[in-house]
Amino acid sequence: MTKSVTKIALIDDYQRVALDYADWSTLGSECAVEVFHDHLTDENAIVDRLREFDIVMALRERTPFPRSLLARLPNLKMIASAGMRNAAIDLEAATELGIVVCGTEGSSRATMELTWGLILGLLRHIPLEHQATRSGSWQRTLGTGLDGKTIGILGLGNIGSQMAEVSRAFHMNILAWSRNLTQEHAESNGALLVSKDELLHQSDIVTIHLRLSERTVGLLGAREFELMKSTAYLVNTSRGPIVDESALISALQSGIIAGAGLDVFDREPLPADHPLLTLDNVLLTPHLGYVTHETYIAFYGQTLENIRGYIEGKPQRVMNPTVLEN
Repeated sequence: MTKSVTKIALIDDYQRVALDYADWSTLGSECAVEVFHDHLTDENAIVDRLREFDIVMALRERTPFPRSLLARLPNLKMIASAGMRNAAIDLEAATELGIVVCGTEGSSRATMELTWGLILGLLRHIPLEHQATRSGSWQRTLGTGLDGKTIGILGLGNIGSQMAEVSRAFHMNILAWSRNLTQEHAESNGALLVSKDELLHQSDIVTIHLRLSERTVGLLGAREFELMKSTAYLVNTSRGPIVDESALISALQSGIIAGAGLDVFDREPLPADHPLLTLDNVLLTPHLGYVTHETYIAFYGQTLENIRGYIEGKPQRVMNPTVLEN
């Protein structure tokens, strides 16, 4: 009797590198790996593409897997998530449907590094000066230094603490806030715990490092932008919906704040007609916080390990362990 072939889909491979970061041939002839480079948003189109696959690799949160989609993929037995947390996967629904979800490690500092790239790019006008220099111009702007400036860190967890570490190296004053932040933890990171409003009012740079949840959706809106200095910058490398996007656009257009560095958005990829693309006081990157060689080595290498473990009946790094009890 011919053994059935396990069909594996690697989706949203924007950079066309999925086959380079792991040796998929080690899975043998009993597995068939197919890579998709484009991004689908329509659920019907996603169902049509993935209905025959047993295993799908979800590269971070590029494609959501809500209950409505999972219920329409009867052949799906495993989701290989890049990262150990993935808000785009309905773990409860996956468990109920008997779908094992496994995760991976990743780079612990990549997002922090990109955040500082956005901050320096904004304050020193690096993208504008780069283009101007290539066009034959010379020194068109005046930059702003970091020494002695105040940075407000919303969320002093893993990435927020890393931000504080680098802020100290730049000789900056550090303010911090989150709902559960303690004075002891703030002080251990060289930060002063203040209210959210006080942080917004005093900071020259406000950077977001909070998890997306019901409590953080729309955390910064029109009222909050009015509290900020007109010379202040907002940086978001966390999740788009933490910021009221319409209110942010209005604040940028009217000069309520000086500018913004954004790596995350309500809708990704960013639509070609999005108003953010028309603004000169924003620095935009396409959700690159985790996109480094080091991260992809972990993502794809451990995804291959997870798939092999699942096929061998020894799943590892399981994000919904109760599914194994069924």
